[in-house]
Amino acid sequence: MQKQAVIYKSDLLYPELSYQLIGVLFDVYLNLGYGYREVQYQKAIEIALKSSGVKYHREYPIKLLYKGEFLTTNFLDFVIDDKIVLEVKRGDLFRKTDIDQVLNYLKATKMKLGILARFTKSGVKFKRIINLY
Repeated sequence: MQKQAVIYKSDLLYPELSYQLIGVLFDVYLNLGYGYREVQYQKAIEIALKSSGVKYHREYPIKLLYKGEFLTTNFLDFVIDDKIVLEVKRGDLFRKTDIDQVLNYLKATKMKLGILARFTKSGVKFKRIINLY
């Protein structure tokens, strides 16, 4: 049997890594379903990432500075292969504050791609968020 070639959108950032990550998210949902807390989904995602061989950091710390002065440390849910910020939420709605949170993380880390994943009653939903700055 001949293996089919995978075709990616030409303007997609990190297509292979993104598809692999989305596959991990769907696998977690298929095994757990809906109704758990964010931290439980995060632990399951970590287990799935380990078994997939994808390089990641969990609760990745970033320092927020203002004019060179330390303000606070934020912790990103995941950084995937030092390229993608993954933020995990539960519930049905994508909120502007969640999107802004991912954008701020992208600016702070100077990464280009963030994925905001929501575990909803009807499955995993996600938004790809691009850092244009």
